[in-house]
Amino acid sequence: MSTFIPYKIVLIGASTGGPGQIEKIIRSLEILQDTTIIIAQHMSLEFIPSFTKRLQNLSTNAICMAENDMFIESAKIYLCHGSTSVSMSENRLLFKVEPSQDHKYNPDINTVFNSFVNHTQKIEILGVILTGIGDDGVEGCKQLSLRGAKIITQDAQSAIVDGMPSRARKEIEGIEIGDTDYIKNKIVEFCR
Repeated sequence: MSTFIPYKIVLIGASTGGPGQIEKIIRSLEILQDTTIIIAQHMSLEFIPSFTKRLQNLSTNAICMAENDMFIESAKIYLCHGSTSVSMSENRLLFKVEPSQDHKYNPDINTVFNSFVNHTQKIEILGVILTGIGDDGVEGCKQLSLRGAKIITQDAQSAIVDGMPSRARKEIEGIEIGDTDYIKNKIVEFCR
């Protein structure tokens, strides 16, 4: 497994109703090769370690919490918390994680997604907005889309809470829209 810049990254943002849908996606993945998956699921910090463990029990891929100054590796799945962003060091991406007192969400999806905007020339990125209240992640996806990243969100019927997907559908030009199975299949296809 290389610690150099992954060739492909899937960014997943979710809030209310997201854990079950993320579990379906994780369960459907084959062994990752040159793709990294980074998940920003709104959740209290004390529950993220147990959610990480639950996902690991469903997956053949390595899953861990993003930690400050941790290098991002290909073929791994990371769960964000706090204010998570990425920066470049020695031609490698590493996480910067700080407590999120300034943000109303844990983690803040826009912070995660926006930190990848400057890396779209080197990395193929798929941004995904799943079910949730509000609009967190929409601005990050919009900026990624403007830089050529593919963006997908849920349709109103499959989103448990259609706040974030609804805003994404309205505000991001050319966004792909589908139900949970469609999104799951698109992620699996992207990771191949």
